[in-house]
Amino acid sequence: QVHLVESGGGSVQAGGSLRLSCAASKILYSSVCMAWFRQAPGKEREGVASVYTDGSTNYVDSVKGRFTISRDNGKNILYLQMNSLKPEDAAMYFCAAEGGSCGFTPIERDFGFWGQGTQVTVTS
Repeated sequence: QVHLVESGGGSVQAGGSLRLSCAASKILYSSVCMAWFRQAPGKEREGVASVYTDGSTNYVDSVKGRFTISRDNGKNILYLQMNSLKPEDAAMYFCAAEGGSCGFTPIERDFGFWGQGTQVTVTS
């Protein structure tokens, strides 16, 4: 069983930055896709970004140029640097992991391991 624990959420003004972290207890597979999802109240969970073991990344269009996903494979930590935050970025952010390659867009049903989430609030 892989345990994922997110941290780094909080409240920030529009235009500000936050960095989320996700610590994984262990990685079972040599090749693992890790991703960030978010879910705002009343909305479906949305894939934000993913990163494969080799460092290749994918982003949803709405965060391209503002968010950066990265991972430290040695420490089993996933990061999401969020810059130029907008009110519409406010949501509960979840990290997820699954063995195998990443798809073009992170899809919830493709991931079997999830963290408990960390709240991001953006005030205008």
